[in-house]
Amino acid sequence: MVKIYKDKFHNILDIAIKAGASDIHLTNNLVPTLRVDGELRRLKKLEENTPEILEGFVKEILTEEEFEKYRKENEIDLSMTYGSMRFYGAVRFRIHIYRQSNSDCIVLRTIPQDIPSFGELNLPPVLKKFTTMKNGLVLITGGTGSGKSTTLAAIIDKINTHQSKNIITIEDPIEFIHKHKLSIVNQREIGSDVSSFSRAVRAAMREDPDILLVGEMRDLETIQNAITMAETGHLVFGTLHTKSVGETVDRIIDVFPANQQDQMRIQLANSIEGIVCQDLLPKIGGGRVPTCEIMIANDAIRNIIRENQGPNAIVDQMQTTSRAQGTQTRIQSLAKLVVDGLIDQETALNNIKSDEIESLNRTIVSLSR
Repeated sequence: MVKIYKDKFHNILDIAIKAGASDIHLTNNLVPTLRVDGELRRLKKLEENTPEILEGFVKEILTEEEFEKYRKENEIDLSMTYGSMRFYGAVRFRIHIYRQSNSDCIVLRTIPQDIPSFGELNLPPVLKKFTTMKNGLVLITGGTGSGKSTTLAAIIDKINTHQSKNIITIEDPIEFIHKHKLSIVNQREIGSDVSSFSRAVRAAMREDPDILLVGEMRDLETIQNAITMAETGHLVFGTLHTKSVGETVDRIIDVFPANQQDQMRIQLANSIEGIVCQDLLPKIGGGRVPTCEIMIANDAIRNIIRENQGPNAIVDQMQTTSRAQGTQTRIQSLAKLVVDGLIDQETALNNIKSDEIESLNRTIVSLSR
């Protein structure tokens, strides 16, 4: 590797780490750009990237084998550990490299070296219920950058710290590194350890797990196998790119052919234990804080799913049981963050639809009493 590219790349990483950036964007004809507290910041003092510079960065990141694979497929996902001697110790990054306009493009996401606790993440305490469940399916959902992986890491770490379990994670790529504490934690990476999520979930049935984490439930076979494991006495955590509880239920069912959907509704209703749909919002004073729509399954929720009564019926039931079970709708979550002084009311209003404003204001008033 030409040393000049290595030095440029490491300088960008050092600046990003010092700034507390969550993401680094390296693209052609633009200076390196960071995402800090959800906002993009261009590093105007650095030179613009060129195709030559970007290719140099790519060759710095990838092994020869990985580079050959990337050139064939024009995209690649991986993780790496960067030993920054300038400011900090080792820092991990999740990396996606792809082609655009005949040039390389690189996106790096910072992965905290230490797994944050529930308190550090400002997660609702009710999520601790999921760490003590014996079996069933728990889904953590949200868009890209919503904090799903970090929430799951905190849940797995709490189990690992306090319980003796055999935990298997299936990730693409591996982000947080879990050390063996009271539990055994084996982490399988798609591409290097196993070829696909569906294959890894199927194999997990023979690996004696107590707990299985499926980094992304992408296809019919993965979803079907995950639900089967949850039905047969295992605790299964999974993620989807959905933004509400109702959308999550529909997405799972819609994966299946029409002639299988009624049966899958029954299986999902029997196995589901909880759904958390989260997003990250700017926090007063800096940083970000999660807003979480939380569904914890009960008999009424299971009947709604079984009978296909629709998303509105689920939300109505969540509102009914919110105080008793700790469930909350997205409106209730936003209102609580405003009342607790974690986000301002303008931020909450910017993250709802116009027909939800009255409900938000009414909920804020109710929680303030």
